[in-house]
Amino acid sequence: MYSRKVRALTPYVPGEQPQNRQYIKLNTNENPFPPAPGVDELLHSFDASRLRLYPDPDSTRLREAFAKRFGLGKENIFCGNGSDEVLAHLFYAFFDEEYGPVLFPDVSYSFYPVFCSFHGLSYREVPLGEDFSVDTGLFRKIAAESDYSGIILANPNAPTGIAVTRSEIITLLESTRQDRLIAVDEAYVDFGGESVVDLVNTYPNLLVVGTLSKSYSLAGLRLGYAAGHPDLIEALTRTKDAFNSYPVSRLGQEIAVAALEDTGYFEKCRDELIAVREWTAAKLTDAGWRVLPSKANFLFAAPSFTTAKKLYAILKDRGFLVRFFSKPRTRDFLRISIGSGKDMESFIHELSCITNGEL
Repeated sequence: MYSRKVRALTPYVPGEQPQNRQYIKLNTNENPFPPAPGVDELLHSFDASRLRLYPDPDSTRLREAFAKRFGLGKENIFCGNGSDEVLAHLFYAFFDEEYGPVLFPDVSYSFYPVFCSFHGLSYREVPLGEDFSVDTGLFRKIAAESDYSGIILANPNAPTGIAVTRSEIITLLESTRQDRLIAVDEAYVDFGGESVVDLVNTYPNLLVVGTLSKSYSLAGLRLGYAAGHPDLIEALTRTKDAFNSYPVSRLGQEIAVAALEDTGYFEKCRDELIAVREWTAAKLTDAGWRVLPSKANFLFAAPSFTTAKKLYAILKDRGFLVRFFSKPRTRDFLRISIGSGKDMESFIHELSCITNGEL
């Protein structure tokens, strides 16, 4: 009964969520801090009888909250059930096989090729530099020499954590076709990257995608957004309404607004996480690891004393989950999400025990 399309799919593989024991989870880039206090207050006071009613299909109040956060108008904002759904709509709305392949880095968010497969799109993976940085000059060269459907960049990139500068993205926007979308996936930008969300009205072919899963500690809520020129938002809305008119629940919209309004709590947690990330990076570097410069809430690091695959298994056996990617360019590295200060101290201590002869 399977269609040819579903038989051809190679699905995205999420990070492990084992239930068999307690782990220190450093594998799915979840935020170690609880959501803003206003979220807890809302959950305790929410009138459950309101759930008999459908939510606002346009997420009006939530779009207004995002617009206020970014200094834009609500007509510049689209909301969806997690940024993955927003990305799926983006690939459908703007990338067309007749235009050519979608361009993205060869080491990046592994959902991008899955979306291409799902929507019947070809793609071209643009090699990262030897230092794992995104070569925007190479993107410009390819865009000038061949047809393409559009460009998508995760910034900071995943799983490397390396960020592209704002000026590089502006140069890319100004030196490529204006009738091809450039999407910037800013899932991790709050942890030290340079956002370009304020430029969406200046560059009508720029679409910025983000999420509340990471820096707002709401991975369990599934709330994503896109910011762009109103014409781009209209195309996303048409796509949404042809698929699911009510993707963001009534309760979800209100929780997201409560989180966005508490900027003080957001900044406090973000700053503390960045400090823990830098402490962890220094400890790993001192221990001889190769640690890529991260502007995300994780580190991409290669151990010096054993293989990444072997260390991943050892850590899992000892109650620590990290992420291992087996492809040739990434198999020497582990992606390590930044947990609480206590979690990371335990992690560094465990590594010390392992390197002191307990392999």
